[in-house]
Amino acid sequence: MGAPISALSAAREICERSDWCVTNLELQKMLYLAQMVYMGKHDGERLFNGTFEAWDYGPVIPEIYSRVRMFGSGPVKDVFFGAREIEDDERREMLDSAYDQLSTKTAGQLINITHWSGGAWAHNYRPGYRGIVISDADIFQEAKDRAALSKG
Repeated sequence: MGAPISALSAAREICERSDWCVTNLELQKMLYLAQMVYMGKHDGERLFNGTFEAWDYGPVIPEIYSRVRMFGSGPVKDVFFGAREIEDDERREMLDSAYDQLSTKTAGQLINITHWSGGAWAHNYRPGYRGIVISDADIFQEAKDRAALSKG
């Protein structure tokens, strides 16, 4: 396995894949779910670097949020200056697959998925607080728990 890519590169890949039509909220959910699925398939290894926090509308990478918040609820445009191209085919394909599978969901559906009561966000979220980190261990556990439910 190669090293994790940057969160900035991951965000850019999803936005590019969407033809620059994805919103900040959708982007954050897609990043989280891609990270969780990748970790589940690779024994906890990260798809990309970046720390998720438990915010009101779900898991958020503050670094990405601050980069794209100017777009409000509109489509995110290319503000990912300095983001490197993803050379790791498996990681790029995971992000593309996440977009392809999740792009048909509404923002509300994406929120419902990431707000799953058994998930990492729900275990860490405290109303009105920001800065509460969702650990990699919690994200990996959510991946394992979701996999067990789907088998069972």
